Amino acid sequence: MDFQYSNIKQEDFHNKCCSGRIWCIKDICGIICAILTWLLIFYAEFVVMSVILIPTLDSLYSVSNTILFQTLAFLAFASHLKTMFTDPGAVPKGNATKEMIRQMGFREGQVIFKCPKCCSIKPDRAHHCSVCQRCVRKMDHHCPWVNNCVGENNQKYFVLFTFYIASISIHSLILAVNQMLTCVQHEWKDCTAYTPPTTVVLLLFLIFEALLFAIFTLVMLATQVQAIWNDKTGIEQLKKEQATWAKKSRWKSIQAVFGRFSILWFSPFAKPSPSYKTDHYFYSV
Repeated sequence: MDFQYSNIKQEDFHNKCCSGRIWCIKDICGIICAILTWLLIFYAEFVVMSVILIPTLDSLYSVSNTILFQTLAFLAFASHLKTMFTDPGAVPKGNATKEMIRQMGFREGQVIFKCPKCCSIKPDRAHHCSVCQRCVRKMDHHCPWVNNCVGENNQKYFVLFTFYIASISIHSLILAVNQMLTCVQHEWKDCTAYTPPTTVVLLLFLIFEALLFAIFTLVMLATQVQAIWNDKTGIEQLKKEQATWAKKSRWKSIQAVFGRFSILWFSPFAKPSPSYKTDHYFYSV
């Protein structure tokens, strides 16, 4: 209990960048997965635009699908960045000192849960992440694809990320299959700016990618919605933890993640207002 909080705070560089101004996890596996995610989005962007839509951009079909695809792709990329660079709800390292406990107003003899790995007082429903090297409030899981934990502060962005990736995957799948059928019907004449073999390879890989990620992200989206609906995180379900907290109603659980119902639910740039107050000692600065 004599751990020096100030020393930990100064030496904690694992999850901060730009002189501590930006939250980011220095995990090589997560960084590779995040870059791979961006490359796959850019590949879909390249094939959909250069092979399918741009050659016939003078038609209403191409213009409307270009606007829809670009909007969804932008929101998917923005949601990924917000999930990746938002503090998921990390508890300050090293706050389990006698002085800090006294400032928090804990009574003598009161039971306090302390994390032995990051020397922090664990608030209710917080779990330690070995990759982030921090305890995270309402931690759902650590996702390498966003190189971050999914927790109290960024779960909305992760849900939007899975939703928009699933949307552009389904959209790309429909466009690619339609383009393939159109080219076959016209015997590959004037349906693409590329040679038939190149077009086939590009479209087949896009179909495979779109189908794979549509299934994967739809499953993740359903899992997240179910966890929010039942007010029980993924790690709590995995560990079969009994609810010791006051469970919210289903609508209140949704509002706790997305805020009050509005069109801003679907915006990765709108931060939901906190639905309840938590002791500021449990929040990173």
